[in-house]
Amino acid sequence: MYATFRSQPPHAREGYVPIKNAELFIREIGRGQPIIVIHGGPDFDHTYLLPDMDRLADSYRLIYYDQRGRGKSRGELRLEEISIEQTVDDLDEVRNYLGLEEVAILGHSWGGHVAMHYGLRYPDNMSHMILMNTAPASYEDMLLVRQDRLERTSVHAETLNAMKASAEYKAGDPNTVTEYYRILFSTTIRRPEQLQRLNLSWTQQDILRGRAVEDRFMEGLYWAEGFTILPRLKQLHNRTLVIHGDYDWIPIPCAAHIAEAIPGARLVVLKDCGHFAYIEDMDNVRKVMADFFAGV
Repeated sequence: MYATFRSQPPHAREGYVPIKNAELFIREIGRGQPIIVIHGGPDFDHTYLLPDMDRLADSYRLIYYDQRGRGKSRGELRLEEISIEQTVDDLDEVRNYLGLEEVAILGHSWGGHVAMHYGLRYPDNMSHMILMNTAPASYEDMLLVRQDRLERTSVHAETLNAMKASAEYKAGDPNTVTEYYRILFSTTIRRPEQLQRLNLSWTQQDILRGRAVEDRFMEGLYWAEGFTILPRLKQLHNRTLVIHGDYDWIPIPCAAHIAEAIPGARLVVLKDCGHFAYIEDMDNVRKVMADFFAGV
């Protein structure tokens, strides 16, 4: 099963999972309860989660992967194949490739939305679901996100608009795009020094492919008027933990609506924490996850 993996210190393995018309990059580290980690975006890849998420590797077997068309995943980018259905099918291919009958899923930001869809499509293949700083589950809640983001970024609006209109940004220049996101994310990280821990490193190809994928997704899901999966979440009976920050630019009610919809779900709001809980408050993330898996 691991014939395609090669050693990568410290104690991590990486390789590729064959799927329809592509190969998904996969990185595994740690021992214990296996958790498949779903990155955010949708235009990002797993690297922004490192190295801080790896701090959980002393307690869990973390399985990262790059979604179709992103990061180190290989194959021709066919936008007609990009959909939430294909995304969750790809995730299940990762589970199946690893020989896991059922698995815990951790989704960060956009990855939380993917995790919810995965639970709805493959409920018997998911033992636990952790939604960390999750994206919303409805268009109405997305409107709350937009309003909050506009208010927070208003002081930087002129700079951000000028950057986004520049030829460098449009061409996917990595330096320009990285600086843009650092300004943007500074409004959802409580302590500025922690912003430097956020790993934002892309090639021009990463950026342009990611944008194409994001544009494809934005034709539907929670960006589309009238969209909601909140009523369907009542079908889920997997153990669910929702971790959110009180300074997250995704307002707490968005997370609360999800936790209220899923039977038995637990919502934990971390104090003085923004959109990157695994960087900003790992001690409490570790504690609530330990309690969650212990059934406390």
